[in-house]
Amino acid sequence: MKSLYRLLLICCGLLLSNCKGDDAPAILKPTNLNVTTTIATDGTGLVTFQATADNVVQFIFYFGEGLNEPLTVADGQTTHLYVTSGTYEVSITAISKDNFSVDKTVSIPVQVSEPPIPTAGYTTPLTYAGKTLVWQDEFTGTALNTTNWNYETGPFNNELQYYKEENTSVHDGYLIIRAKVERIAGKIYTSSRLTTQNKKTFQYGRVDIRALMPKGKGMFPALWMLGTSFATVGWPKCGEIDIMETIGGGGRDSVVYGTAHWDSLGHVSYGGHKGLYNGQLLGDQFHVYSIEWTATEIKWYIDDKLYHVIDITPVGLTEFKKKFFFVFNLAIGGEWAGDPDATTIFPQRMVVDYVRVFQ
Repeated sequence: MKSLYRLLLICCGLLLSNCKGDDAPAILKPTNLNVTTTIATDGTGLVTFQATADNVVQFIFYFGEGLNEPLTVADGQTTHLYVTSGTYEVSITAISKDNFSVDKTVSIPVQVSEPPIPTAGYTTPLTYAGKTLVWQDEFTGTALNTTNWNYETGPFNNELQYYKEENTSVHDGYLIIRAKVERIAGKIYTSSRLTTQNKKTFQYGRVDIRALMPKGKGMFPALWMLGTSFATVGWPKCGEIDIMETIGGGGRDSVVYGTAHWDSLGHVSYGGHKGLYNGQLLGDQFHVYSIEWTATEIKWYIDDKLYHVIDITPVGLTEFKKKFFFVFNLAIGGEWAGDPDATTIFPQRMVVDYVRVFQ
């Protein structure tokens, strides 16, 4: 009897176990994730996405544009407006109600039309009495002339940008450096920085640079020079001549700064500035930023208007009696410029028409 009783208990247990197994809900995992895209051809940067999958309750889109937060949608359909041309890696995650997921990445080539470069603005001649044009770059062709220029890449200072070669282009007779929203190596923006170090160096002369500045809070464009001893003695012992700097936002876009930096038991600087009138900004049209540099002084000009002079005859300013090379860059953020804010529109650009050196 005991054996029969045990047998009955085992059978009942098996039956109950089978019943529980029949009642347990099936675990749903997402399958068959597919993504289709429609890219606008009118230069607006608009892309439409449609994601489909089985056993899915939501889709998460990462648009590959740096600062954009991921977007969650239930039906898998959404649009995104890209503001810069480029190829973007878009990641889509499909999630089931049991919190299982599957991912897919698609590459999206986007072409965004930029506003035309204005042609208006000040210009300077190709000849000056008593001077010879010893070097120039008019930025003809379709690529940067690396006989003259180096690309410097990576993060610099305490600014927000990461410098990339890809943010520089040359076309229609202009050098263009673009600042974009793009997350890379812990930075949240990208731009470019160019130098003529070890390629084109100069001591004294007149320098003319015709350029169009970016606009907006956090923009920090600069056209400047460093002493060739920078690689050995560092900054500021090498000396620095800022032919022009400006910072964006709050009307500051209308002011050009010219400054000399050197070392005299520590960093010393001496600068001046000049603002435009009638609400004009340095990014509305081209201006020419110039210095006249001799063995005794450096003078700064905007559109041939003198606004700053430094006497370099004192013994402590010997840095400025040696050779210098050019640095062109568009920085973002930092202590002086401040961070971009909601009013800053990206992408931004600094456009250089020419650089000319007369001696």
